[in-house]
Amino acid sequence: MLIGNVGVDPDVRYYEADRAVATVRLATTEKGYTLPNGTKVPDRTDWHNLLFFQRLARVVDRYVRKGDKLYVEGRLQYRKYDDKQGIQRTAVEIVVDTMEMLSPRTEKPEEA
Repeated sequence: MLIGNVGVDPDVRYYEADRAVATVRLATTEKGYTLPNGTKVPDRTDWHNLLFFQRLARVVDRYVRKGDKLYVEGRLQYRKYDDKQGIQRTAVEIVVDTMEMLSPRTEKPEEA
């Protein structure tokens, strides 16, 4: 379970007529605090890669924008790939099963 803000507009791709995949970068922030001895611990923001498929991907395409607050539930998925220098990297993604939009909903304007 994560609650956070969308960092950039979602990247949604359609294939085979109505099948869709959406990727979203979500920022979650842990608020800073002050220790009893006066030491200040700053806010800490983590970024998460979210994957949405089919129906949820279409909802993301239609309603989710940069800055929106989302609640998501899903499972972790690990993927290995080689970067441009040929070094093997591991990507951690969250495959979203459940999403709730916590910002007011505005529909994406139709493109001409």
